[in-house]
Amino acid sequence: MKSKKEHLANFHLAGATYYDLVLCFQELKIGSIVEARLEPENKFDNRAIALYYEDKKLGFIPKSENRIFYKLLHLNYAIFECRIQQIDPTQHPEHQIKIVAHLIENTTP
Repeated sequence: MKSKKEHLANFHLAGATYYDLVLCFQELKIGSIVEARLEPENKFDNRAIALYYEDKKLGFIPKSENRIFYKLLHLNYAIFECRIQQIDPTQHPEHQIKIVAHLIENTTP
């Protein structure tokens, strides 16, 4: 049975210039899952959500988009997934990667 999902957000990866995007750019594909992790020690945003591909930090969910993600992760509701939606190596690093996030069905009874 296929799980249900609902669109939550689209955004460009923020802060990509400063992290490991360049180390794994060639490995990334449309549809690749990226992991969202709380980053409470972030001095620029106390609701920061970092995005990782495998063990490489790619950047962040933009501050303007991270409120709902923060609430879900802070309360341990892992009910969304983030995937690479668009890759454009000709753009500025802050606009090379676009992410789509979907709420996914909670199958826990």
